[in-house]
Amino acid sequence: MPDPLPSSQLGGFSPSPPLLEALNHHLSFKSGDSVAIALSGGADSAMLAVHAHIWASRRQVTLHFFHIHHGLQAIADQWQQHVHDLAVRLQRPCHSLRVQVQPRSLSADGMESAARDARYQGLAQLAQFVGLQHVLLAHHQDDQAETVLMRLLRGTGTTGLGAMAPHMQRDHLNYWRPWLDQPRARILQASDEFAAATAWHAVQDPTNINPDYTRGAVRDLLTPVLDARWPGWQSLLQRQAQLSRETQEVLDSVASQDWQTLESDEAGRSFSLSAWRQLEPARQSMVIRYWLQKQDAGLPTQARLAELLRQLRGVHAQGHDRNLIWKHGPHLIRCVRGRVQIEPVDLLNQNDGFKADQASE
Repeated sequence: MPDPLPSSQLGGFSPSPPLLEALNHHLSFKSGDSVAIALSGGADSAMLAVHAHIWASRRQVTLHFFHIHHGLQAIADQWQQHVHDLAVRLQRPCHSLRVQVQPRSLSADGMESAARDARYQGLAQLAQFVGLQHVLLAHHQDDQAETVLMRLLRGTGTTGLGAMAPHMQRDHLNYWRPWLDQPRARILQASDEFAAATAWHAVQDPTNINPDYTRGAVRDLLTPVLDARWPGWQSLLQRQAQLSRETQEVLDSVASQDWQTLESDEAGRSFSLSAWRQLEPARQSMVIRYWLQKQDAGLPTQARLAELLRQLRGVHAQGHDRNLIWKHGPHLIRCVRGRVQIEPVDLLNQNDGFKADQASE
């Protein structure tokens, strides 16, 4: 199909066929749909913006660029202007938002996590402002492999090993990652060719290889060793993530069927203790995880989950043990008249005679 774009926009740059085909394969938007690119200005997101620009032009999809300014580095103001320069070159609307990062702790990883949360909140605000529901993210095969590796080192289960999903929903938005099967080397090659053709160069974020951050340590310390000893390890771990997601889908299906036998209330906030005890131990654990996720309560650590299971298995058959009240983040789990229920943690302030399990999470 002829490219309808003015050649002056791309300076003679030829898009990478595999990167463009990945968009064709993983995205199904049609004429009139509105989509945004989360654009930091780095090579990955910039190349996603350029290739999505070509892809959207051919399909008459409305495309916006979203840039989140975290305010964490002095050079960030220049990055914002640099992103807008690319948007002007491609004649695409670009929307920037400065966010306030609230670090969870003084550690580098705490700051990284807080910045990620602020970024998603900012993207949600921009999406609401523009009036769209779809955002593309530039995560690629190397990112996915690093995520699997980090979660292995944290001792995560099948859910965690699924790493980043090609599609996810958060804050009523649909996020798409069409390049999870694309190696970063291919993206960097496209970035270099684009820079040669247009003189627009992607920005370099020094935190990406800062070993103070977990992901930076993986890139700086582990990746060179893995590349030398096991070439192509990224594709193997990306495949592992895909298999883990497929396995988790089967487990979720089993847990959903088990949940239907637990005589839950209409809101799904409580279930029958005696019915739950009819399940095999492994399925008891699995359905508890399923229940917590349905209630947006998050997953506890393995040790914390084991303690909850121990208490539920040991409580009186009718659930009359008034000492069983288990704190999980902003939630409480307890047994009342033979039913296991979840409720807001502020009920701890009521003088109802219950004793909270204050074990650290």
